[in-house]
Amino acid sequence: MADLDQIDRAILAELGHDGRMSMRQLAQRLHISRANAYARVERLQSGGVIRGYRADIDPVASGLGTSAYLTLTLRQSEWRRVKDQLQAVPGVVHIALVGGEFDVIMLVRARDNEDLRRVVLDQIQEMDGVISTRTLLVFEEPAPSSVRPDAPHQPEDQ
Repeated sequence: MADLDQIDRAILAELGHDGRMSMRQLAQRLHISRANAYARVERLQSGGVIRGYRADIDPVASGLGTSAYLTLTLRQSEWRRVKDQLQAVPGVVHIALVGGEFDVIMLVRARDNEDLRRVVLDQIQEMDGVISTRTLLVFEEPAPSSVRPDAPHQPEDQ
């Protein structure tokens, strides 16, 4: 669904800041009718642009005080099977298949260093298909900002 106009992008920006906003508030902020707001949000949801609504949970406040990015080198033919296993590991927040010197980068959150060690050494490194891992400990993590729906900028037709 690539045909997003300025109102669609404004809807995404508003919902990115406050996903619990009512349709009435959304319509008022964007100076559109509630019916238009409902229809556009429904179209964005059914088109897969809006994938869902989630709580923004502070990992440290919720007991996950240690975070690390892991890079993995895999046997290429094992990606799909290993991906399914990685998704089942508690604390795995994000997994991405990437190009470059390693195959996967992932974000893992754990209670403490001992818990992180258990996840990396006892679970991930023991998976068949994982050749090697590297752990990059996160020292500080600014609160995430919402994704700007207008970036990257698409050139307009001349």
